[in-house]
This record gives sequence, structure tokens and C-alpha cells, in this order.
Amino acid sequence: MKKLILIATLLVSSLAVSAQNTSQSYIEKFKDNAIRIMHETGVPASIILAVAMHESANGNSNIAQKLNNQFGVKGGGTSVYYQHKKKVHTSYKKYDSVMDSFQDFARIMTERKQFSHLADELTHYDYLGWAKGIQHSGYCSSRKWSAQVLNIIQKYGLNAYDERPQEQTQLTADKQ
Repeated sequence: MKKLILIATLLVSSLAVSAQNTSQSYIEKFKDNAIRIMHETGVPASIILAVAMHESANGNSNIAQKLNNQFGVKGGGTSVYYQHKKKVHTSYKKYDSVMDSFQDFARIMTERKQFSHLADELTHYDYLGWAKGIQHSGYCSSRKWSAQVLNIIQKYGLNAYDERPQEQTQLTADKQ
């Protein structure tokens, strides 16, 4: 009987884990959008992906799942969602889609006075400067934030998505 309970518990927990996004699945799902936004705004794709992965736990956090908010962006009002049949009021911004969240993050980085100097001073190849600049400009309160974001970029090689389009084309051609 104990073995049966153990097997059932393992099966249920493995199903719960497989339902969650992993880092690799998150990257695959959103890398093309991040690259497109990078070319539109100048914010590095690696920064877009790494900040989203960090802030949303690869899309698994409550605000990512309930509000489509991948970046922990606070809104002007109150958003409401339900968790375990309880109404939750939060100051986090609600988005119609995950892509809206990605685009709003890039807009914040390029249009808000607090961050817009980064787009003027840095290229979309300087993910290190962007990570440190975002932290120093007050995006987060943690002193370890930029190190954590940079660790995600390095661990998953996200800076490869920051390459020039012709270099990406050449890399693809070389692999074939």
C-alpha cells in the first residue's frame, strides 16, 4: 500500500512539474518576439528575455499567469485576480497578452525618463551595461538584481540573440 501511495505521489508531482514552464521552453517561446522588439526599440533581446525570466520565474509566477505581467510592472490602479477562490487585489499591471507585457517593458526602458538615457548611451549589444543601468536607475530594490539577470544571460547564452542580423544569418548558414 505504501508503494502505491509513493508511486501516485511521484506521478502527480511529475505532472505538476511538466505543466510549468522551464527556462528552455520560455526562451523558445519568446525569443523571436524579444529579437523583434530589440530591433524596434534598441533594448537587447537578452535583457528582455532574462528580465522576464527572472521576474516571472519563467512565466510561472502568479502575476505572470493571472495578469500576463512578465516583468513585475506596477500599474496605475488595482488589478484583481482569483487564487484558490479568493479575490486578490494587487498593484501589478494587468496585460491583455504576454506580448503586451514585453512591449510595455521595452517602452518603459526607452520612454520613461528614469531609463531612457540607457537607450541613448548603450547599444543593443551591451547587455552588461543595460543590466547594471536598469538596476542603478531604480528598477528594483535588490542589490543582486543585475548579477542575477546577467547570470541568466550567461547560463543560457541569451546574448547570442543580440547579434547583428547579418551575423545571425551567417551563423545559421555556417551551421548548415
